[in-house]
Amino acid sequence: MIRNLKIPYILLIGLGLFFLVQACGAPMSGEAESAPEEPAAEAPAEEEPIAPMATEMPLPVPTATLILPPPTQAVTVSPAIPEQRRLTLEWPPRIRTGDSDIVRLTLEIDDSGNIVPTAEIEGHAVSGEVVSIPNLYETHQVLAEARMDMAGVQVIPAEIVSEPLLPGETVTFYWSVSPAESGEYRGTIWLYLRYIPRQGGEEIVKTISAQFIEIRATTFLGAKAGPARVAGAIGSFIGAVLGFPFVDDFLKFLWKRFKR
Repeated sequence: MIRNLKIPYILLIGLGLFFLVQACGAPMSGEAESAPEEPAAEAPAEEEPIAPMATEMPLPVPTATLILPPPTQAVTVSPAIPEQRRLTLEWPPRIRTGDSDIVRLTLEIDDSGNIVPTAEIEGHAVSGEVVSIPNLYETHQVLAEARMDMAGVQVIPAEIVSEPLLPGETVTFYWSVSPAESGEYRGTIWLYLRYIPRQGGEEIVKTISAQFIEIRATTFLGAKAGPARVAGAIGSFIGAVLGFPFVDDFLKFLWKRFKR
């Protein structure tokens, strides 16, 4: 009988353990409904595209010092050789009041070097110098321009005189000067070069020379050139008449007739 009672007893113990396990591990039905819901899983972020790798890898820079070739120099075109010319100025240091004389300015090629200039008119003063002229004949039309400034003296021409300047050619300028009163007069002779571009553009004017001259106007016994010339002509006529051979005999004949 005792053996028969052990079996229900064991079943009861087993059921008790089952319910005890369920009570400790499994939640109750009411608690399960009130439990908070678990948040939904976030969507995975989009992955950034991976740039394709270069097919060629850059070469490593050597750590040794690189020896570079020397920099090339720019090729410059040498300017044209300036043209050497001799500038000669001739003028009268003295002029009789009322008379006129010539002032001359010459620009010529200096083939023979620095030589002493010679006067074209006897008695004139002369000076010379060597000037350098930019050789721009191929690209520019070159004009030589000159002007004479002298107050108190009549100068002809009074304005600027212009002449074309060609390679190897000589240009000469003349002025007529006539002082009206006696005295000392100082003036300036100007020489310019005007460069006119053949292809169009701005003109260039360059001053080559500015030379100072002095002229003294004189009179004969206080008379100007006109009356002095008349008196000289009368004296020359009287001297020529007195130089004839028969004049002496003629004067003696007149003297005898006068005494009678």
